[in-house]
Amino acid sequence: MAEGGAVRAAEAGTAASFWEPGSQILWRYRENGGRRFHIARPVTVVRDDPELLAVWMAPGTECVKPVLADGTPVHAEPLETRYTKPRAVQRDRWFGTGVLKLARPGEPWSVWLFWEPGWQFKNWYVNLETPLTRWDGGVDSEDHFLDISVHPDRSWHWRDEDEFAQAQRDGLMDAGQAEQVLAAGRSAVEVIHAWGRPYADGWQHWRPDPSWAVPLLPEDWDRTPAHVSS
Repeated sequence: MAEGGAVRAAEAGTAASFWEPGSQILWRYRENGGRRFHIARPVTVVRDDPELLAVWMAPGTECVKPVLADGTPVHAEPLETRYTKPRAVQRDRWFGTGVLKLARPGEPWSVWLFWEPGWQFKNWYVNLETPLTRWDGGVDSEDHFLDISVHPDRSWHWRDEDEFAQAQRDGLMDAGQAEQVLAAGRSAVEVIHAWGRPYADGWQHWRPDPSWAVPLLPEDWDRTPAHVSS
């Protein structure tokens, strides 16, 4: 999957290896409270170095997403039973405009950029999550429910606070884990207030290379990495 000339150290997946721009990798999330992967998105590497991993998820990308066991979309289920009913995974496509994802090593969040049709910049989205772990085919994390929207006028607001509270009630995170997530959120807000990276870096003006093909979702998208690193 990691095509396009990925540069690797002697052992694939070590911290000293980086993907070249144009490489195709997987961006995955483990299910909360479990070990299976329930989200997998093929993406194209924009930049990868000791300071930042930037990837592009193109419109039309085939992805894997969680659904209820009967195929019901997760967000169509009432909040009270959303995290307790049996689940499955389903292949689907990303039909919105593309998404640029930015992650700094060791940081417990990634920042996503969204555009309206015609490249009208919409907002940044701070996804609170475990710091990414790297392997030869991509990066893995676990979502922490709580998120932040950041707008071009520098205003911001919390998102999915109800889901964050429900996840705690359903035992998907204990009080200590929840406090760690809140602390990470407060740190992310400090960066917003200071208008630090990536908000001041001009990524909203970035555009993908028109020669990039839409990455394909591999059959073994849920494979267990042989080697991982942070």
